[in-house]
Amino acid sequence: MAFLTASSLRPCVRRLAAWLLVLSCLPRLAHGQSAASPPSAQDDVRRPRIGLVLSGGGARGYAHIGVLKMLERLRVPIDAIAGTSMGAVVGGLYASGLHADALEQRLSQVNLSDIAFDRKERAKLPQSLREDDFQYPIGLSAGYANGEFKLPAGLVQGNRLLALLKIWTAQWPDNIDFAHLPIPFRAMATDLATGDGVVLDHGSLALAMRASMAVPGLFAPIEVDGRTLVDGGLVSNLPVQLARDMGVDIVIAVNIGSDLQRPDALASPAAVTEQMITILVGQNVRAQKALLHRSDVLLEPRLTDLSFTDFAKGPQGVHAGEEAVVDAQARLAALSLSPQAYAAYREAHRPQGRLAGGTRIDAIEVTTNGRVPVARVRQLLSVHEGDVYDAERLNRDLSALSTTGDFESVTQQLVEHDGVHTLRIDAREKSWGNQFFLFGLGMSTNFDGRGAFNVNLGHRFPWLTQSGLEWRNDIVLGSNRASLHTELRQPLWQSMGYYVAPYAEYARRRSDIYIDDLPPTKDTKASNNVTTETARAGVDVGMPLGRKGEVRLGVNYVRKSATFNYLALTGGVPVSQPTLRAQQPAVRALLTLDQLDDPLFPRSGYYLLANVEGGFGSVDKRFNTAQAKGLWAASAGRHTFNVALEGAGQFGANSPSKANGGYGGDGANEGFFLGGFQHLSAYAQDQFNGSYLLYGRLTYLYDLHITDLLGLRVPVFGVSAEAGNVWQLRDNFGRGAYLKSGSLFVGGNSPIGPLYFGFAAAPQGVWNVYLQLGRVF
Repeated sequence: MAFLTASSLRPCVRRLAAWLLVLSCLPRLAHGQSAASPPSAQDDVRRPRIGLVLSGGGARGYAHIGVLKMLERLRVPIDAIAGTSMGAVVGGLYASGLHADALEQRLSQVNLSDIAFDRKERAKLPQSLREDDFQYPIGLSAGYANGEFKLPAGLVQGNRLLALLKIWTAQWPDNIDFAHLPIPFRAMATDLATGDGVVLDHGSLALAMRASMAVPGLFAPIEVDGRTLVDGGLVSNLPVQLARDMGVDIVIAVNIGSDLQRPDALASPAAVTEQMITILVGQNVRAQKALLHRSDVLLEPRLTDLSFTDFAKGPQGVHAGEEAVVDAQARLAALSLSPQAYAAYREAHRPQGRLAGGTRIDAIEVTTNGRVPVARVRQLLSVHEGDVYDAERLNRDLSALSTTGDFESVTQQLVEHDGVHTLRIDAREKSWGNQFFLFGLGMSTNFDGRGAFNVNLGHRFPWLTQSGLEWRNDIVLGSNRASLHTELRQPLWQSMGYYVAPYAEYARRRSDIYIDDLPPTKDTKASNNVTTETARAGVDVGMPLGRKGEVRLGVNYVRKSATFNYLALTGGVPVSQPTLRAQQPAVRALLTLDQLDDPLFPRSGYYLLANVEGGFGSVDKRFNTAQAKGLWAASAGRHTFNVALEGAGQFGANSPSKANGGYGGDGANEGFFLGGFQHLSAYAQDQFNGSYLLYGRLTYLYDLHITDLLGLRVPVFGVSAEAGNVWQLRDNFGRGAYLKSGSLFVGGNSPIGPLYFGFAAAPQGVWNVYLQLGRVF
């Protein structure tokens, strides 16, 4: 075999170089480009396709944003995204065209904790719902239908989260193939009926992200294409295989799953349940990790101090994600593109959107699944056919619909078919019943045998008729009181909020009477007691005051009675006296203003309740009452101040009589009471009674910034200073010395309602240790 010499090679090399030069020019000539043009938007065919896998983990998902920020800085291209739960939310938004910095900025501008957990701005709720959460602070509602009781499928319906995701993805129609997004995207969910994994790859992007994040028991399941779906973390919390199925060569997997807790940290059923879910999710994560190749990259941000619900610590999660990328920077650098190539990649994946800014709504379809008529839903919509589609404006309408309390969820989809844009509104009524029961507990004790206990039960039956008639019932059963209130509320003009309410009520109360000529001390014992009964029937007209409250004006007929048992002068043997009775027709005005941000531990807002009732019977039997109480709250950081004021008086033809064993009522009227926690805390419950009352309290609350303290959620330390008194005669009203009291306490929300434990003291050596369950104002 002869060897080629250098001289013989030169002509060959020259000819080869010439041919290569010609071939290299052909594409540029064909496209009319100059030699100085940037690289083609098409990636180099030799570059591996890179898939990003984002796991679920609630608030820990902020780490995904940190990972995305660093991948952008390293110029690592992403060709496909697969996500589960919070990973699907972050991944879906990024795939739709929101870059990491923009995504971080948007999330920093919203309170994601309030949004994720459907916490509505209380001041914007209808007054009827504010009434309920004031009276039933447990917040537990059971439904009743078809002869059985049911509970909601989730503590949170997720309506606010879905609305936010819809606004942020409004440029995409709700029947899109997710492969046509700037970055192809898939979300993982679980079919609640079969337990199978469900890949969401088309339809509404917002709905897919919300379905993937439907944590069982916490977020309500959501229906997509006829299937009831929950969180995809149950089957694949780290969907590596899903990314492989999208045709990627290299996977960057980000696992933000929670670590298992120590056995000594599992101090509650909720903690044990969370540990069980973590174990189950961990098993499928390990299976998915086993699918990773040597060329793949696994990132596991250090999120020790960040829990599933710590949305307020989002910046901490972002930083942890950034650090995880820095730790793996050497491996990720091999996937980095040159500045020119990455610029071309970004240009090719620039979001275009499918809906033009001026897209008009050609048709509106409204569906409901229960008693609420379609006409009622349309009445609350401000959008009409022919209007320009505005997701944010439409979501404000849907928010107003969801805050009525009639619906479990209200969703919107804008579907494009053959150039026709149809807006579909789906208002789904509560799936757990058409009647609802509310519950509350109250208890007060000072550990010396004196105290009280009561159970509150509410019943609501909305939409008895197509006109919106609602039946409302409230029952209180307790150790010293019982009451029943029933009323029908018939809307007069739905759009204006006016209603007429015929009602009937009965109340029975046993009250201890203390002889107030004796110095009041902790050991003061009741001298007598009185049992009062009040029955009233009437009809009111209710008028809303915007979203601030309402006024009720009406007429009624009332009957009252009082029966006394004297103990002080009979050696402790009860001696009943003749029952005092009174009755009259009356007119009533009731004003309610409620703008508190929270009915139990308010940090801002105000509350005012004023009630005036005047009889118009015969002059010698007429009796009138007036009562008002208010609360104002303001806060700065962890510090909150509450100011409470109360005043009351009753005026009648008969003068109050000290002969009634110290009873301060007016004839058959029971009068007004002071004493008990946050109502002169150092004294016994209802220790002071009179026909006139003045009371004031200043309370300071300090947020302990502890998630859980002995079962109390968001506990506070409180200090209060109180002053007030009661008077029997109108001429003495406001005169003389005021009783004073101060207290120190710890309080917070418990599973059975607000709970307080503390110590109170007053002059003359009066003191009290108390435990209080239930609302105190």
